[in-house]
Amino acid sequence: MDPASRHGKLTTHVLDTAQGKPAAGIPVRLTALGPTPRLLCETTTNADGRCDAPLLEGEHLIPGRYELTFAVAAYFAGQGGPSETPPFLDHIVLRFGVAAADRHIHVPLLISPYGYTTYRGS
Repeated sequence: MDPASRHGKLTTHVLDTAQGKPAAGIPVRLTALGPTPRLLCETTTNADGRCDAPLLEGEHLIPGRYELTFAVAAYFAGQGGPSETPPFLDHIVLRFGVAAADRHIHVPLLISPYGYTTYRGS
């Protein structure tokens, strides 16, 4: 087996369930949690609601606790969403663990202006 194939990757995508379409232009931050949290990457979702590259892959994906932060307020405002100040959802923070670094961990986020759902995909 190729040594690179033993390493997994971490990906995400965002779907706007209120409009039934991918959510483009959402800033995404990935942080490694621990005694001292460490920002690992910042990116933005593309037209398909996905990030252009995995958030982590290969030897950079290690078991541990992580946090994904999705800045959704500007996205909803740009979609003609509710104009409440402050908005109900501003940043959505997902904390999760990676137990095995040799798998594809996919963290989808389904959003609407008043709620969200996530799950562990593959």
